[in-house]
Amino acid sequence: MKFVEVNLLGVYVAPISVMMLAAWCVTMVLRRAGGRFGLLAYVWHSALFVFSVYIIVLSTIVLAVSR
Repeated sequence: MKFVEVNLLGVYVAPISVMMLAAWCVTMVLRRAGGRFGLLAYVWHSALFVFSVYIIVLSTIVLAVSR
């Protein structure tokens, strides 16, 4: 697939920015679920863990869109 600019209300934005926003939303849902069930208490550095989850989600979205 070819990555093309996305038209948002007359402003053309790069497709990676839309993917980053989607990955951030998914990460926030996963972070709240992890906090609700107490899973974040088991990690050493929670901010680093959440950032790693964000990178994993973002790369998954990029790989899914590129196919």
